[in-house]
Amino acid sequence: MHDGAHKTIGGTPMVKLSRLTRGLEGKIAAKLEYFNPGFSKKDRIALQIIEEAERDGSLRPGQPVVELTSGNTGTGLAIVCAVKGYPFLAVMSRGNSTERARMMRALGAKVVLVDQARGSAPGQVSGEDLALVELETQRIIREIGAFRADQFCLPGSIHAHECHTAEEMWEQTGGDIDVFLDFAGSGGTFAGCARRLKRYKPEIRCYLIEPDNPNHKIQGGGYGMELPLIDPDTIDGYIQVSDQEAMEAARLLARKEGIFAGFSSGANVAAALKLLQGAERGATIALTVNDSGLKYLSTDLYD
Repeated sequence: MHDGAHKTIGGTPMVKLSRLTRGLEGKIAAKLEYFNPGFSKKDRIALQIIEEAERDGSLRPGQPVVELTSGNTGTGLAIVCAVKGYPFLAVMSRGNSTERARMMRALGAKVVLVDQARGSAPGQVSGEDLALVELETQRIIREIGAFRADQFCLPGSIHAHECHTAEEMWEQTGGDIDVFLDFAGSGGTFAGCARRLKRYKPEIRCYLIEPDNPNHKIQGGGYGMELPLIDPDTIDGYIQVSDQEAMEAARLLARKEGIFAGFSSGANVAAALKLLQGAERGATIALTVNDSGLKYLSTDLYD
């Protein structure tokens, strides 16, 4: 028996998307990250960042923890901080889905919602929106003397995926991976998995997925900002995905594979299907299903 919910993070299953790829040459191997207790892959970095900070002394017993979030990292941090006894405060744009804020509050977090920038569309978090969240995060940290669980800069964001997610992928597929791809939020999944998978098999191609429009609906990434965690030398190509492609892929994933996921998972699957019909015909593509569709019921993803 596990001594706490945080001990159940990781070890998520991997499945072949054999119904979506019927008639295509190649395979998609999808790692179901919504099996984590906070229903997303971000639980991994929450645990890694907090435990690395405990080990190096940058996080003191009982010290408040603060981070900006689209909701998934915040949920992971709420879980980890709850079981370890740290007060947690999440700072989030009002453009993100309401389910996330409600879930974090249920897990004991305090949630500060930041108004969107003038002209931003509801439900579409822009780089300008994120900049406003960043300013509020910095203000709160100064005011209360908090530890910042900085998902965009701390190496734990990479280590969580390099030492765990990628290792699990390699073992679960028996090393049968030709391509890895990811729709980047903070960049930690791409950075960690690309680094470790290329160490095992240097010829693996790693693709970074981007929205085709700066004003997009794919929550949790595509902010049009630099991602310092990502080593450009690990990027073998870029794939653009539209809102419609991401949403259609997420809906197909639910109807044909029984996998209920969010926008960014749809973007991952849409990009993989594009590659199997083009440059990576015949390849085995590994990806993560990043979070649960339950976090998007207030949006138009499953209307």
